[in-house]
Amino acid sequence: MKTKKGRRFKSSFKLRQKGIEVIGKWKSVPIDPNLFADEEFRDIVCLEELTEYKLVSSSKVGKVKEKKRKAESVSEEGNEEEEGPVVPPKKKKKTKDLRSKTDKSGDPNAAEIDVPVDKEAKCNKIMKAADCEDHGRAAESTSGTKNAPKKKKVAKNKASQAQEALPSVTTSKKVKNWTTEVLSASTDHKADVSAWKDLFVPEPVLQALSHLGFSAPTPIQALALPSAIRDNMDVLGAAETGSGKTLAFAIPMIHSVLQWQKSNSSTTRNDSVSKECHQHHDETRWENEDEAEKLTHQQVEDSGDEDDASCTTGCVEVLENFEFDSGDETRTVGSHKKRPLLGLVLTPTRELAVQVKHHIDAVARFTGIKTAILVGGMAAQKQERVLNRKPEIVIATPGRLWELVKERHPHLSNLRQLRCLVIDEADRMVEKGHFLELSQLLEILNDSQYNPQRQTFVFSATLTLVHQTPTRVLQKKNAKKMDKKTKLELLMEKVGIKGKPKVIDLTRKEATVETLTETRIHCNTNEKDYYLYYFLLQYPGRTMVFANSIDCVKRLSSLLTILNCDPLPLHANMHQKQRLKNLERFAERESCVLLTTDVAARGLDIPNVQHVIHYQVPRTSELYVHRSGRTARAANEGLSLLLIGPDDLINFRKIYKTLEKSEELPFFPVETKCMTSIKERMNLARQIEKAEFFNSRAKQHNSWLQQAAEALEIDLDDDMLMGKKANEQEESQKQKMLKAMKKQLKHMLSQPLFKVLMKTKYPTQSGKLLLPQTSVGISESALGTVSKQQAKKKKSIKLN
Repeated sequence: MKTKKGRRFKSSFKLRQKGIEVIGKWKSVPIDPNLFADEEFRDIVCLEELTEYKLVSSSKVGKVKEKKRKAESVSEEGNEEEEGPVVPPKKKKKTKDLRSKTDKSGDPNAAEIDVPVDKEAKCNKIMKAADCEDHGRAAESTSGTKNAPKKKKVAKNKASQAQEALPSVTTSKKVKNWTTEVLSASTDHKADVSAWKDLFVPEPVLQALSHLGFSAPTPIQALALPSAIRDNMDVLGAAETGSGKTLAFAIPMIHSVLQWQKSNSSTTRNDSVSKECHQHHDETRWENEDEAEKLTHQQVEDSGDEDDASCTTGCVEVLENFEFDSGDETRTVGSHKKRPLLGLVLTPTRELAVQVKHHIDAVARFTGIKTAILVGGMAAQKQERVLNRKPEIVIATPGRLWELVKERHPHLSNLRQLRCLVIDEADRMVEKGHFLELSQLLEILNDSQYNPQRQTFVFSATLTLVHQTPTRVLQKKNAKKMDKKTKLELLMEKVGIKGKPKVIDLTRKEATVETLTETRIHCNTNEKDYYLYYFLLQYPGRTMVFANSIDCVKRLSSLLTILNCDPLPLHANMHQKQRLKNLERFAERESCVLLTTDVAARGLDIPNVQHVIHYQVPRTSELYVHRSGRTARAANEGLSLLLIGPDDLINFRKIYKTLEKSEELPFFPVETKCMTSIKERMNLARQIEKAEFFNSRAKQHNSWLQQAAEALEIDLDDDMLMGKKANEQEESQKQKMLKAMKKQLKHMLSQPLFKVLMKTKYPTQSGKLLLPQTSVGISESALGTVSKQQAKKKKSIKLN
């Protein structure tokens, strides 16, 4: 389909070629005259098709067509100078903003005069021109004016002028993510990594560790790395939360990929020289696209979405897709021909997969190894495109991976060459009835796609945690008493470890970390809200609140929002984009509340989480260990608080018994003076929340019914409506009451809750009494309060 002035459209199409060499000519296709009656097609002049072409590498296209482009552009030169300051469409990527800035000061004829001789420069030019035009496409395809090809010409100039500045921008740009604080050690002060050298860590990985500031390995890393790298053994690792298990499997995996690359480098050396430049730019582009898929940065994600939806006219869209796919085909046949999938990491949650990818990328930054992420909740088509670039390591959740394996994606079709398989949080992954796709994947990997040289890594904080079997179960005929050994044997059988693995168990008897302070509050179920609100007000900081159900998280979220606590919810019913955004925000803010289900209980390494509150006691001891493990990570201190209602007692006793706690958990100290005003606030907030909830539910239900009735052209009875039709008078009365309650609550919230004890007034010269800084509400930390209370207890015991 062509806009007016077909010649110009054709030249701009040539400029954008990625892998197609035109042999024949464009032939016109007859159009039905009735088509012109449609307003949408009023700008159509003719329809043309191209049948004679051949697929070649994009660098060749650049060489062959360079002269023709120059000749065609001479005629447009005068017009281009007039239309120099064309405003490009709004761009959100920093790299592309840079291009536009550099162009404004530059000469518009730069690209036409300077024909690059150097192969690498030529590749850069082609790739960047394609990049620029992709973003310009949205505005151009809809405009239908003569300016369309000129904009693309200008975009090419931008690319050539920003050629040198671009790489520095791409490398320096950091994706906003909750892992950045952990992985962003300053590169000025490189750490001494001599402690790692005895563990057979590859040189490029040592360089990355030095940049990250990881001077010494953790105990799990020190024990796992020699066995995995030197002895090529399978590893079963159990270590407390926050002990560095991710690098314990990431480094051996990177070493394995590097070894494979060394053994295959001699055969592919000749090919790599010719395609190095093309691959480099291609990989930078797909990395950005992958980051957009993960949605860990708003700007990247927005521009990624724009790229996908940029073309609206039919023919142009077809051409773009065709062009893109053919480019992929040539790349697959050429540069990625001998790059199989070598490492596979399986995680139970999407957020954990994103985090693991960031950690592996940070350690593999100097190796050139490419990683990809495959998780649900994000576009499968984008993830397929990422797989087309043949990454060596894939991090995935079982559901999406199994979906792509069933679709027979070429990169996932031959898993026989897989050198490393990692199952993170393995005890959760192989639980009965949880991950059906995982059992199917393991069946394939251990049967038709079995590789005897494959290494398997199995890690979890609760790998060796054994529950005491109830006596009623032990009384049965074939009952087996479960101990650590039998649990590990069952796990090995499920995962498919056939040899003798290296088993590392660094967990304590209590399973939780030594630096964690565990406390509890016994209360009625309806009083939990009061204590939660009290804790959040009295001890501000980074706090995670865990609940057992999504409904509970939703209710708490609306309650705390009414009370101006600004909570961030996180649960499985949320859109993936929002889930990741909330995690980022939580990691950014110093004082913040994250209300979450057990979706965030495992593996997430959010820096400086001070408190974990179990609003509902977890159903298993494993969950308790993992939830509590979100705080007190990497030798830092942290507090865990259990709110125990009558319904939670059974679960609490089970956990207490399984973890073999020698001492009773201390009670968390609460100032009873504040509780009356806290109850007033909370009761009022509950009333507001209840009224708003029923109003929104009734509105939603009624509007759905009315729409359905209109579609079916039937009358709707008032009895079918939720809450029935209220009189206008009743409705306005309800609204007035709601307004009055909100006003009352606003006034309550404006009053200080924890008042300064000194109330006596003294006549002074300035009219103000100068008080010492300490007494003016610098609140004590929760840990400090608990330790004070315990010290008092010990003193009283000694005195008695």
